[in-house]
Amino acid sequence: MTLSGKKIIIGITGGIAAYKTCDLIRKLIKLNADVRAVITPAAKKFVTETTLRTLTRNSVYCEQFDVPEWKPEHISLADSADLFLIVPASANTIGKMANGICDNLLTSLIAAFNKPVILAPAMNCNMWENSFVQENIVKLEKAGFYIIPPESGELACGYEGTGRLADIGKILEKALEILSKEKFLQGKKIIITAGGTKEPIDPVRYIGNRSSGKMGIALADAAYSFGADVTLVSTIKVDKPYKIINLSTAMEMLETVKNEFSQVDALIMAAAVADFRVNSTSDHKIKKGEKENITLELVKNPDILKEISKIKRDNQVLVGFCAESQDLIENAKKKIGSKNLDFIIANDISDKEIGFNSDYNAVTIIDKFMNEIKIDKTLKKELAKIILKEIFK
Repeated sequence: MTLSGKKIIIGITGGIAAYKTCDLIRKLIKLNADVRAVITPAAKKFVTETTLRTLTRNSVYCEQFDVPEWKPEHISLADSADLFLIVPASANTIGKMANGICDNLLTSLIAAFNKPVILAPAMNCNMWENSFVQENIVKLEKAGFYIIPPESGELACGYEGTGRLADIGKILEKALEILSKEKFLQGKKIIITAGGTKEPIDPVRYIGNRSSGKMGIALADAAYSFGADVTLVSTIKVDKPYKIINLSTAMEMLETVKNEFSQVDALIMAAAVADFRVNSTSDHKIKKGEKENITLELVKNPDILKEISKIKRDNQVLVGFCAESQDLIENAKKKIGSKNLDFIIANDISDKEIGFNSDYNAVTIIDKFMNEIKIDKTLKKELAKIILKEIFK
């Protein structure tokens, strides 16, 4: 494989493992990558600027406010790169990045960088296991950073445990995987629904559910990153670079999806659509007064997937979500047939650590031939990518 035309920033922080980064740079250069090294002041204690300049054949960047001459490529470093690797990532720099502290050039560049970032931590085993360090790792992982955890073994400090830098081969492999990702959804038009519908009782109150919309939004983000022309139909307001249609009720969602469906290749119904709505909505706020009880008459909402299946073409893909607290797989498989689905994503809402309002989920992907793929607890951002790859592979 060649990395010709790819620009990579290598960030080096203060730690004995910094010398290993030289080997990573050498391997990237051998693949024709354009590599720029950014080091923290503490990293100078472990690796010299001369060594890095010789290996990268580029300038080495360290001081944030000490630039001897104006160089546009230095100012636009974050914008021009395709990938940012921080190898090794110290506990100190991890803490700064996780909390938005920009007190050196490396942390300032990370704050401005909006493309993939790989972190390869290395430190004393007790530091790695420190609860604050672990909280910061989780924050960065949730923000989309790729974490390559340290390995277990004998450490430079004399301790035995988890903290040594991951094998350079693993770090290189991850970088190649990210840089070689194809836009496999290029040319595809996809509708994705997200959030829980809100069925009004009066101008103030509504019947709703606990859906946060995180899974649907993660799917839309991932589809967009894979090159798809995305339309997000959502009850949650978000600011994204793709088309968003905001609405509230099941009836509005049905109408919108019907109008859009004929123009797309796939519909992914991740929204939690209310099964019922109030038959007669009050135009005015219902007063409590002396009433001890109030009765609401509910009527069934149409099943959006069933309605869409009636107009589905053979070359269109229909994907549903199934949230159950018992008999998950059995109920999910019944819905595939009754709703004419190509795939259904089944998740167990009885597990409090996943699903509603959580950043994590665990699902089973079932296709129309009843094949099952079980995905254990995973960040929804990563799970979205897995789901899309399975659907469109």
